[in-house]
Amino acid sequence: MSDSNFPAATTTSSAPRSNYKNGIIAALAVALVGVGGYAIVDKNKTGEVIHQQETTIAKVSDEKSDIQKSFDGSLARLDSLGTVNTSLESKLKDKTSEIAKTKNQIRSILNKKNATAAELAKAKTLIADLNGKITGMQEEIAKLTQENQSLTADKVALTADKEKLTTDLNTTTVIKQDLEKKVDVASTLNASNIAITAINVKKNGKEKITNTAKRVDKLVISFDVNNRIIQSGMTDVYVVVIGPDGKPISEEKLGSGTFTTREDGDKAFTAKLPVDLETSKKKNVEFAFAPGESFQKGSYTIQIYQNGFKIGEGTRELKKGGLFS
Repeated sequence: MSDSNFPAATTTSSAPRSNYKNGIIAALAVALVGVGGYAIVDKNKTGEVIHQQETTIAKVSDEKSDIQKSFDGSLARLDSLGTVNTSLESKLKDKTSEIAKTKNQIRSILNKKNATAAELAKAKTLIADLNGKITGMQEEIAKLTQENQSLTADKVALTADKEKLTTDLNTTTVIKQDLEKKVDVASTLNASNIAITAINVKKNGKEKITNTAKRVDKLVISFDVNNRIIQSGMTDVYVVVIGPDGKPISEEKLGSGTFTTREDGDKAFTAKLPVDLETSKKKNVEFAFAPGESFQKGSYTIQIYQNGFKIGEGTRELKKGGLFS
């Protein structure tokens, strides 16, 4: 009886345990499947976010690259303007300063590694503004260049006119100087009727003409001068008295000195005579010469100069005289 009861008891206690174990395994399996599914979903969402971020970054990078290209194009336009000459540079100073400021703002944005969309949008606006300024500068340079070319053409024309006027003036001056020289020469006086008289002055004051050297007290020199074109007024006539020894005679009391001739250079004169002339009228000039010492035997030569030219000459021979002369 005991043998028949033991197996029955063993069978009854194993069934519930097996069912419990299977339930746990099933629950774990369900949980594992759930966790795996969540992980797959979460990974898919993360991948999608990463993809969206990568797409945004790529878009921003492309946009920044396009903006950089646009900026480079603007800089190339600016460089194509070439070197502005000094005269234009001062007139374009304000525009150049504005362009430099805008360029610096654009560079500041493009040099940022993580520039935002708003900053890139601002960079686009600044580049558009920069292009407008460059266009304005191009137009201004063209205008100023044209004005400069017009001024240059005017300057060339004025320079040519000035050179022509200078040439004409030089020619006129040469002609004028030539005419003045001709008039100057032509206005030189003519001397005529030259007379040299040796005078002996008596104790009673009476004068007597003599040719004896030891009796001569003075030589009276007389001549006429005239010129039909000379201007009325004072002029100087120089008288040179040359003694028998061939040397000019100088007298301090007569104001002797030197003057310049046109042909012989500087020359000593005996006396300078101021003469008041009238155009086309003859004027008589008289001059008395008495040396500081006695007259010598021989020939006395009288030369008359005016305007640097010798206008007349005469001689007077003085004799030695006899024992009772």
